[in-house]
Amino acid sequence: MISIIKNKKLHKGAILVVMAFTIQSCFVAKDYVRPTVEETDNLYRTDNLPSDSISMADVSWKTLFTDSYLNQYIEEGLQNNIDIRIAIQQIVAAEAYLKQGKAGNLPTLNASGSASRSYISSNGQQGAILSSLGTDHIDQFELSGALSWEADIWGKIRSNKRAFAASYLQSVAAHQAVKTQLISTIAANYYQLLALDSKLLITQQTIEARKNSVETIKALKEAGLTNQVAVDQNIAQYNSAKALEVDLETAIFKTENTLSILLGKSPQHFKRSSLGNQKIESSLKLGVPSNLLSNRPDVMSSEYKLIQAFELTNVAKSNFYPSLTLTASTGFQSLNVDNLFNGNSLFANLAGGITQPILNGRKIKTQYEVAKAQQEQALLNFKKSLLTAGNEVSNALFAYHSETKKYTFRLKEVEALRKAEQNSNELLKNGYATYLDLLTARQSALNAELNIIDSKLQQLLTIVDLYEALGGGLK
Repeated sequence: MISIIKNKKLHKGAILVVMAFTIQSCFVAKDYVRPTVEETDNLYRTDNLPSDSISMADVSWKTLFTDSYLNQYIEEGLQNNIDIRIAIQQIVAAEAYLKQGKAGNLPTLNASGSASRSYISSNGQQGAILSSLGTDHIDQFELSGALSWEADIWGKIRSNKRAFAASYLQSVAAHQAVKTQLISTIAANYYQLLALDSKLLITQQTIEARKNSVETIKALKEAGLTNQVAVDQNIAQYNSAKALEVDLETAIFKTENTLSILLGKSPQHFKRSSLGNQKIESSLKLGVPSNLLSNRPDVMSSEYKLIQAFELTNVAKSNFYPSLTLTASTGFQSLNVDNLFNGNSLFANLAGGITQPILNGRKIKTQYEVAKAQQEQALLNFKKSLLTAGNEVSNALFAYHSETKKYTFRLKEVEALRKAEQNSNELLKNGYATYLDLLTARQSALNAELNIIDSKLQQLLTIVDLYEALGGGLK
């Protein structure tokens, strides 16, 4: 008789297993495959440049930037910047969820202890029995443990684990994006300081020259060789240069404060080199557009977001299918605390069950539809991040070439205006020009010298922008 019962149980178990594998053939969690993004064709608009598998982003920032002061400040910023430290804490939180996902295949184990006293009605059957025993209550003591494990038939737990892993990698990529942007911002602020220093130096030299010019023109007026108008014009130009000096000192002060925030420091003065000493010798190699998938941390982050959405869609779809759960509990149970750990107090329960959702107010279907919509959003954001990255590379490259051409024209402009200033001065001495001509030439020459500093600064900034746009700064 016992063997017949066992055979029936085995037969039922075999049927359940066959049913499970039959249903499983309808759905198993799919593996993520990177989508083809046709929109990235000719992403850089650089048909005239050869494609190269090597990218400028592969160059370490320590190699790209040759200024020792700048490298020191970047190192300090990576250590102390507040945004970097916030991003690190986001990684710590994501890592905790990742550990939780890895534990998804493990059973859950809970321990519990309880003590209770129940008073029974004296007029009831149990109450009458208790009264005959000389008591009106029942004590119950229990110390037990319960274990539960869900079989990952449909890949639900595996997909959840992959979703947590993608979330973790997304936080890592976000941290890398903050680092890349920080390196770029520190370099840009440092170069702006050098440009302001150069402008201030030229302005101070101009102030000294105009101060001497004012003294000279006053002496000429006293000798009757010129008039008060010439004196007033020279004084006006001198004060204009002094006002420009104040503006530049204010800009330097504010830029140093900005750099202090980037480095996580209190506002202070920073030692630095000069604009003329800045040289970036690394060749501007773009690499192929596909490099952006592995170099741009924001693109990587958007793809990890897509992977997470893909896996959560797997999870949502698996909720349509039955779940197989095995549970077991054991412990000690006694009416008397003194006998709690007696061998006769030991109990055990084993159970296995399959749960198939049927009617649940459309919750599972809604979750699945939302998951699919979120996956499509993540895909579109991934494509957008690639297009944005390509646009930034294209703009930075074009701007660099434009600033290089412009710098050549600025040099010629300065050279011509300096000659014009010298010629105006000679013509004035010989009576063929007015002081207004000389003052105009001087002001134009000053503006041109300031413009050439801006042009040099923009060259450096476009290289920094290109480096960031290609995903540089991770090495």
